[in-house]
Amino acid sequence: MFEPLRSPAFRRILAAAALLGAATIGDAFVYLLLQRRLDVGVVWFPLLPLGAAAVYLLLAVPAGRLADRVGRRVPFLCGHGALLAAYLLLLTPINGTVVLALVLVLVGAFYASTDGVLMAIAGPLLPAARRASGLALLQTGQAVARLIAAAGFGAAWTLWGPRPALAAAATAMLTALVLARAVLPRTEQERQAP
Repeated sequence: MFEPLRSPAFRRILAAAALLGAATIGDAFVYLLLQRRLDVGVVWFPLLPLGAAAVYLLLAVPAGRLADRVGRRVPFLCGHGALLAAYLLLLTPINGTVVLALVLVLVGAFYASTDGVLMAIAGPLLPAARRASGLALLQTGQAVARLIAAAGFGAAWTLWGPRPALAAAATAMLTALVLARAVLPRTEQERQAP
């Protein structure tokens, strides 16, 4: 099961995914921030994830095609950049439907640009006989990092309040993006690009 960890490139992908996962606060907190900021009624609150899911459905295939054309590293990092943009937008004084729509679009774009793309980055490095277990190991590492991030954000929200906690999360995501860009291996296609 841990055989993929023998590959230095796979370990770098796992490290990048974990770094970025450790800066991902979780959708529920994003939706709670939207609800508090825009006074979204309890009746409408369960519909917020549907907005992000609709954007994901619209963008997942085009994001995958783009990743196939330009290399997978850039869309993966840009997807996390979209999530950072959502965090930053929630820190601005802008209110109204525009913020709601933009945050949902950015969260949907984050998932569309990262879910399948991460698997496409790591998949070719894994032997066919161990590909599923290797990808499961990668997703487990990312999920554990996201769990820790959600717990940390929840604690920060409780201790400092939502705005300082979100500012810390945005700082963490920016830092994680810089580090992940350095750690994430470039694909052959990306090395040959001008």
